[in-house]
Amino acid sequence: MNDTPVFRQSLEDTAAAIADGLAVDGFHVCRDFLSPAVLADLRTRLRLWWEEGELRRAAIGRGEKRKIDDDIRGDYVRWIDTDSNGVFAEFFAAHYEPIRLALNRELQLGLWDYEGHVTVYPPGRFYARHIDRFTDAAHRKVSCILYLNEDWLPAEGGELRLYLPDVDGYEQSQDVLPEGGTLVTFLSDRFPHEVLPATRERFSLTGWFCTRR
Repeated sequence: MNDTPVFRQSLEDTAAAIADGLAVDGFHVCRDFLSPAVLADLRTRLRLWWEEGELRRAAIGRGEKRKIDDDIRGDYVRWIDTDSNGVFAEFFAAHYEPIRLALNRELQLGLWDYEGHVTVYPPGRFYARHIDRFTDAAHRKVSCILYLNEDWLPAEGGELRLYLPDVDGYEQSQDVLPEGGTLVTFLSDRFPHEVLPATRERFSLTGWFCTRR
């Protein structure tokens, strides 16, 4: 399994490991991507937004087909302005920009920018199996999910379930526990995935490295 603890390594080494994982497997799971201090700052900001009612129910579909459907998706989101000031903008510049540059250098992906939102799943909510890249969102190339939870226990559920092809062409699943500081990256058009229900609120930062639209 492509799964490495890296916050104690340099960010350059981390970015290289992610690029290698995407090149070989199409995905990478990075434990302890953030220091506890940075993780706590992001979690505190998200918790304040959540308590202040800044997040809105996530919908499915686009345009006239856009709707809220509890049978498919039950999370709340707040989109992030990466050009604004604040703890998330500082995080993007310091931690995600080196990854974007490394992926372009190593994999020639032509990634231009990042778009994303913070996400909260209330207890019992889930997101049914889906693929991140819509037919009208071909600019999304690499999905990035960073978990912001504190002291998460396996019994609390909330796993990300990735569906991966095995060597015989069949499908197998791999679960990733939403432990704080874990970063999951994968090619957006390759892997169906779902979010399993949890017994407590589940915090994350979800987004995509994108090419020019």
